[in-house]
Amino acid sequence: MSRGFNGFPGGGGNMQALLQQAQKMQKEMQKAQAEAEAFEVEGSAGGAVKVKVNGKYEVLAVEIKPEAVDPSDVEMLQDMLKAAANDALGKIKENFDQKLSKVTGGAGVPGGLL
Repeated sequence: MSRGFNGFPGGGGNMQALLQQAQKMQKEMQKAQAEAEAFEVEGSAGGAVKVKVNGKYEVLAVEIKPEAVDPSDVEMLQDMLKAAANDALGKIKENFDQKLSKVTGGAGVPGGLL
């Protein structure tokens, strides 16, 4: 039996094709990640608090309607800010997961990328 690439049967042709496929997937993943990082989304809580976040998980803007500001209940405003931020971040993660799934065919990546 003939030995090919590094002692494996079948020659280097299959290994070359596998390497090309891996490089193509890497480029597609880089493109998907760049698109995901450019994505912007808004999360809200009760319509009174909005948080805008990008795909790099950076908060771009916070909007608080005056009626949400009650000096005697700062805790509620804090909770609404947290809920709005988590809403936006959840949407970012969902968008990234969808883009990654398209590249990997649903296989996912151990540990994730973001």
